Amino acid sequence: MVGHCSSDALTVKPDCPAGSGQTFRNNGEKDVTYRDPSRPPFRADHVGSLLRPQAIHDARAKVETGEITAAELTRIEDGCIERAIRKQEEAGIKAVTDGEFRRVSWHYDFLCSLDGIEQSAPHQGPTFRGGLAINSLEVVGKICNPGGVMLDHFRFLKEHVSETPKFCIPSPSLAYHRSGRDLIDRDVYPRVEDFWEDLRAAYRDEVRMLYDEGCRYLQLDDTTFAMLCDPKVRNQMSMRGDDPSELVRTYARGIAEALRERPDDMTVTVHMCRGNFKSSWIAEGGYEPVAEEMFAGVPVDGFFMEWDTDRAGGFEPLRFAPRDRMVVLGLISSKFPELEAKDDLKRRVDEAAQYLPLENLCLSPQCGFASMNVGNDLSESAQWDKLALVAETAGEIWGTA
Repeated sequence: MVGHCSSDALTVKPDCPAGSGQTFRNNGEKDVTYRDPSRPPFRADHVGSLLRPQAIHDARAKVETGEITAAELTRIEDGCIERAIRKQEEAGIKAVTDGEFRRVSWHYDFLCSLDGIEQSAPHQGPTFRGGLAINSLEVVGKICNPGGVMLDHFRFLKEHVSETPKFCIPSPSLAYHRSGRDLIDRDVYPRVEDFWEDLRAAYRDEVRMLYDEGCRYLQLDDTTFAMLCDPKVRNQMSMRGDDPSELVRTYARGIAEALRERPDDMTVTVHMCRGNFKSSWIAEGGYEPVAEEMFAGVPVDGFFMEWDTDRAGGFEPLRFAPRDRMVVLGLISSKFPELEAKDDLKRRVDEAAQYLPLENLCLSPQCGFASMNVGNDLSESAQWDKLALVAETAGEIWGTA
């Protein structure tokens, strides 16, 4: 069956059901296979992290001083997560996260829970705008994942979510990007390929264990592809001995191998951004230098891509996106409290639809609201308003969030 889809009015026509499993022709051009609308990513989605409530900050400070126990902290986190789940659902978001409330950072908590990786090396590589530098990862032993990481986090989320629990972990690429060859112990890994093989195996174990716990929507958070769009970052990678173009292929292969055994009914997406800490960022530049190889080499169901400012360039790289995948447009800023205008968002979705069919697009904030324990410079109220805006705008464009 061949139908005809048009994004002229920025709405989905009835003869173009998303996820029908049928192939439609996009304005007489390429054939497009649409995915099941009951599977994520959803038209209105979000990246994952949420601003930590003050109760969590206070409780962690009390743990440090010995005023409360770690078990009491967990109970406080439980209550805050339950409230955050309800707030996401009230905002109209179907894919619900735990806000990463139990983490200090979006990536180090996970990566340093794998055997063999520590956050102990001095900073190297790019810094955040404003000069913030964070420690680098160091590989000090054989990497493995014998018992799973954060499985208890997912269990709690799954028990309390009405619709789809979404879980986020860092991409395997970060274990190399934040270290480099010089921070991988050569006595442990004389060959860097052995490091990659062990890392990918540890991720395959994590994917399997999360699936066994009931996870059907997994997101890999990855800053590396977007970082490699910035000439400054590419130059820094070259100076430490890496070929930036080869890194794109290496990181794509790392994800592909990590997902090699994932079950068919597990949706996996990749989120990419240019840095997110206290409303600051690291990199600038459009996706053109990485888009073709990234889209071709990363076998996921959807790509969350940052486009909230001119720092991310235009939508032209979407011409490389596979027509059987979804791209979630990160058009709403998680860094600043000002609420975007719906008409502006619709106009930008329309611009993106010139390069990828409207049926292949979704909407989200460009990143999480608190990638680290210290969040971005906006209030919780503004955060919930932003998520509600995502759902409302998606509903008006596609007829559903």
